Amino acid sequence: MSTLRVLVLGDIVGAPGCAVFEKHIAKLRQEYKIDAVIVNGENSADGKGITPRIAKFFKQNGVDVVTTGNHIWAKRDIYSYLNDNKDVLRPANFPNGCPGVGVTTFSCGAFTVGVINLQARTFMREQVSCPFRAAESILTYLKTKTSIILVDFHGEATSEKMGLAYYLDGQISALVGTHTHVQTADNRVLPGGTAYITDLGMAGALNSMIGMKKGAIIQSILTQMPTKFEVETQGPMVLCGVWIDIDTHTGKALAIERIYIVDNDVQLNGTEQ
Repeated sequence: MSTLRVLVLGDIVGAPGCAVFEKHIAKLRQEYKIDAVIVNGENSADGKGITPRIAKFFKQNGVDVVTTGNHIWAKRDIYSYLNDNKDVLRPANFPNGCPGVGVTTFSCGAFTVGVINLQARTFMREQVSCPFRAAESILTYLKTKTSIILVDFHGEATSEKMGLAYYLDGQISALVGTHTHVQTADNRVLPGGTAYITDLGMAGALNSMIGMKKGAIIQSILTQMPTKFEVETQGPMVLCGVWIDIDTHTGKALAIERIYIVDNDVQLNGTEQ
């Protein structure tokens, strides 16, 4: 049996997230014998959005595909990059007129890997189309190219993420959730052979709220007044994700294991912003 091991990392938050990612990615590749890497980069620029420079930073560090979510439109200079490149995805169920695409493929050795990025609707502000129907439509042609298919489903509600995973079980290799920045412990392979975790977690400051300074957010909760969220830069930092083993013949997942690294010594000097 031939297998492919894919590392998928949760939301990379600001310079701290980029720094802890950059420090550990080579070691993770070597230690776990990783074949391909996917990261969610929608918070990598100052905690909101992504820039072309950060997209290239990920590429230089061996990332095959960057997925995103509702914050993809926060930095306007990414718009032209999305139109010219397919290694950064925006959710596929945004309206067709939006820049970029929500599905792509890449070569990994002798194999083709498909990646779909979708956004959930429950508790989300954006009026995106049904992610279930969008996934169905995409799979009609993507499965003609490859049986190795991973989905980043960016959303708030556990039930919606789990529902889509069961809906697609057996049709895709893995569905991983992003957006809450808190890693869940429900990683498993579903009965049909699809690996699943409700949320991958994040890369960023451990003693924060979703990677942001907690004081301002708590004050906002107490007063219901608007406040500016700022990226927490004080360590320790955390790096979260999973690796997934996939049978290259069937496209079904064989295993999914969590990665959770706490680093007390990350330096931010020269890190991408």
